[in-house]
Amino acid sequence: MFMRFVDEFRDGGKARALAAKISALCEPGRQYKLMEVCGGHTHTIYKHGLEDYLPEQITMVHGPGCPVCVIPMGRIDDAMALAAEPDVIMTSFGDMMRVPGSNGSFFDAKARGTDIRMVYSPLDSLKIARQNPGRRVVFMAIGFETTAPSTAMTLLRAAQAGIGNFSVFCNHVTIVPAIKAILDSPDLRLDGFIGPGHVSAVIGCRPYEFIARDYGKPVVVAGFEPLDLLQSIYLLMAQLRGGESKVANQYSRVVPWDGNATALKVIGQTMELRPYFEWRGLGFISHSALKVRAEYSGYDAELLFGVPGVRVADPKACQCGEVLKGVLKPWECKIFGTACTPESPIGTCMVSQEGACAAYYNYGRIRRTRVKEASRS
Repeated sequence: MFMRFVDEFRDGGKARALAAKISALCEPGRQYKLMEVCGGHTHTIYKHGLEDYLPEQITMVHGPGCPVCVIPMGRIDDAMALAAEPDVIMTSFGDMMRVPGSNGSFFDAKARGTDIRMVYSPLDSLKIARQNPGRRVVFMAIGFETTAPSTAMTLLRAAQAGIGNFSVFCNHVTIVPAIKAILDSPDLRLDGFIGPGHVSAVIGCRPYEFIARDYGKPVVVAGFEPLDLLQSIYLLMAQLRGGESKVANQYSRVVPWDGNATALKVIGQTMELRPYFEWRGLGFISHSALKVRAEYSGYDAELLFGVPGVRVADPKACQCGEVLKGVLKPWECKIFGTACTPESPIGTCMVSQEGACAAYYNYGRIRRTRVKEASRS
């Protein structure tokens, strides 16, 4: 599918044609569950009403691909403790500012007088460190492999420039162990995966081959426009109909099969895998997150300050964990759209722009009845 302009990826006629091909691949009496791993895909699906193009036999399930959503409450509390240290300036991406810990969010702490500043990149944090040599600047690093290269490059630049008052509180996570944890979970049975586009632009497609080889589930790495996703679903259904399981790259215009060698090199140079890391909803997963390498320990906020490291349970009413695992749809959560809204979020899935709950809330609070293709024509 070669296209040049964004409107071509949102063509209604082409969408209906793909939907018809998808329907033709459905086997009578069979139900299909396909997981879109990335939160960006979830937002495309509900913003553009793609579920209404799919036959009733296909159910789309959300995955754990929202980087803000998977950070457990204990890590938020650790960050708040760092921010409260004397002479510290905590810096953070905008999404993290509203994520609730057990004692409120970064915005709440900022209102109480803590110096917490929103930045658009870790280089902004490094600039703040240059401008405030008498202060200690900590960057709250989050995200999958997508954002890890920018953190890695900032660490290299800080070391090269000898900026000693800058450090990173590293919360970068890796996507493959999370997918494996879902595959090993007894809670959910899936037929295939729509692979994350942004992460795959860094790590490539090869890391997903174990899913097809060891679990017999097809994977299609997808772009973020409506026709990208519909074509990816078609490619998954074609594999399922033919009894195949392999990794396909629908997003080849952006994603190289073997990933971005330069980005992977700088990540490996400055970071290494943790033995284990806690994920919201998924618990502790081995080798699923990154930490700053010993060679750069002078820029590791966890070593420079020490963090409490206390585990904190989510609010009992919040069911973000089940939503992240795809066990529940957001509207099945008891507090969705009532006590928990984007204006007053209780769970992380309602905070982030990539959160499933935010997608449902912003693009339709209740489950919409699917419109048959015949009734649209």
